[in-house]
Amino acid sequence: MVKVDTVAAKELTGSGSAGGANRSGATLRRVLVNQQFLLIVVLVAMIAGFSALNENFLSIGTFGNILVQWAPLALLAIGETFVIVSGGIDLSVGSTVTISGVVSAFAMAGLTGAGVPDPVAITIGAVVAAAVGLTVGLVNAALINFAKLVPFVATLATLGAGAGLALVLTKGGPVSGGPPSAIGLANVWLGPFSWPVLIVIVIVVIAGLYLHKSLFGRYTFAIGGNAFAATAAGISVKKHLTKVYALSGLLAGIAGMALYLQLGSGSPSAGAGNELQAIAAVVIGGASLTGGVGRMSGTVLGALILTVVTSGLLVINIDPNWNQVVVAILIAAAVALQALRGVHRRIK
Repeated sequence: MVKVDTVAAKELTGSGSAGGANRSGATLRRVLVNQQFLLIVVLVAMIAGFSALNENFLSIGTFGNILVQWAPLALLAIGETFVIVSGGIDLSVGSTVTISGVVSAFAMAGLTGAGVPDPVAITIGAVVAAAVGLTVGLVNAALINFAKLVPFVATLATLGAGAGLALVLTKGGPVSGGPPSAIGLANVWLGPFSWPVLIVIVIVVIAGLYLHKSLFGRYTFAIGGNAFAATAAGISVKKHLTKVYALSGLLAGIAGMALYLQLGSGSPSAGAGNELQAIAAVVIGGASLTGGVGRMSGTVLGALILTVVTSGLLVINIDPNWNQVVVAILIAAAVALQALRGVHRRIK
């Protein structure tokens, strides 16, 4: 009997050790497939690598400029996050940036020419940019909800319309003549932060809370996970999607004003390609293009990684066209990681 108990005790001890090892292995796997953790590692590695190649990369000036470039992309990516989590996609955000910046530039130039004080002209210009973006978002929602176009086609149509209209209005040239102090406002700094960057950070925090802590966010995840089930649960899918696309357009319009402050004019090419960057930031941040999955913190990190890549390549004097290659690699790695996480869940 003693022998039996001794053997049983040894087996239990061995089993406990194996169980502990399995738990440790499972914990390690969870860490390795944790997208947020890996994004931070990638970001730190990129900063360390670029700093090793050029010591000026870690300067406060470079850091501030990176954040200035990050701010408009972050605004677009925030709106895109809500859209992608809801199961859609918004290809029009780039041209929305362009057309909102151009229209607000015309408005501010007219007001400045009429002798309106700069603060008033800039405020009205910001409202105009936001209104134009909101209008584009509502048009997207109408095409999806009532014309029954899939989001890809609906937003592709407004992408082309917005870009073309900007070229028609500007005849291919920048729109200048606005408030002289506009660029000065963008260059008012609080430490390494310019005031537009601080505003964007506040918007990021609010959007994150809105996505993850509010009823609006829960509805967005529910629709992206299963629109039919969301409808059965009493959610007005059409009404909610209208709000989602309106929010995306609104943030794109604000981004158009932010770019105007950076450039000092309304450019018909200011937002070209930004829609791909915004979608890349969301996907790299861990969102699923099939909907129902996403985190605002991941989107912010994704946008920051893309901005660091762009700035780093310039600092070390590498052809900026390599940026597209790096972005493609990051997107492929992010999607592969999502698939790995899915397999890991099924195995468990």
